[in-house]
Amino acid sequence: MTYANPDALVSTEWLASHLSAPDVRVVDASWYSAGQNRNAREEYDSEHIPGAVFFDIDEIADSNTVLPHMLPPAEKFSSKVRKLGLGNGNKIVVYDGTGFASAAARVWWMFRTFGHRDVSVLDGGFPKWLREGRPVEDLPPVPRTRHFIAHYNHLLVRDIDHVRGNMESGRELLIDARSAARFKGDAPEPRAARHLGHIPGSVNLPFTDLIDDKTRCMLPADQLKARFDAAGVDFKRPVTVTCGSGVTACTVALALDLLGHGDVAIYDGSWAEWGNRDDTPIERG
Repeated sequence: MTYANPDALVSTEWLASHLSAPDVRVVDASWYSAGQNRNAREEYDSEHIPGAVFFDIDEIADSNTVLPHMLPPAEKFSSKVRKLGLGNGNKIVVYDGTGFASAAARVWWMFRTFGHRDVSVLDGGFPKWLREGRPVEDLPPVPRTRHFIAHYNHLLVRDIDHVRGNMESGRELLIDARSAARFKGDAPEPRAARHLGHIPGSVNLPFTDLIDDKTRCMLPADQLKARFDAAGVDFKRPVTVTCGSGVTACTVALALDLLGHGDVAIYDGSWAEWGNRDDTPIERG
């Protein structure tokens, strides 16, 4: 079994051979939660893939909400990525510092949501790049503004009202990408939450189950499919993915895209929104 949409990933070998291509742009999307005690910007300044620009998901976000790194308005996204030199006609390759493809997958999803389809995630991320002894630099990239026109695709995004409605209609399958302990409500959330547990009717598929423990690469297609089958995912149903704050959910969306599922959205507010309200139903166990 092979990936149905293999272009969603690129290998380190491919990127190394295309670093100087005029239409390729590299993006460091590294992001860490408070408990990881890592500073993504400082690490980028210290070393990054040559020519990579730094994409901060907390900065390129909606500033009119208390929810973390929510999708920004189209005009803000366009303005920010233009200044990074990312635009129409570019092949954009995104990586992050964990190799889990979580933050990189989030930026992959953001570009797709705003209409840019030629975007891929670096399989294995920066850890694999470093293990292979590939070049790095600590120089800031040369600014080169690029034209970008955003075309918002609302089919890739779900809000709380849509998720509420789906609880009644049951049209979409809701996948929760958090750990099993967090899904059951047996472990605390990494950010403050009034309630623990999960959205009723959702199924649990931790995003880490889709990643090879040793290489930090996405699992091969047959193993990915087996993980989704074991979780009870029906590929004939539309899917919405949720997690803690809309980041690791995008790894599940990336895996589904690789397998050819064409109807996948992200609940952007995720548990940071649902778990901090008193009017949202919750299940535990």
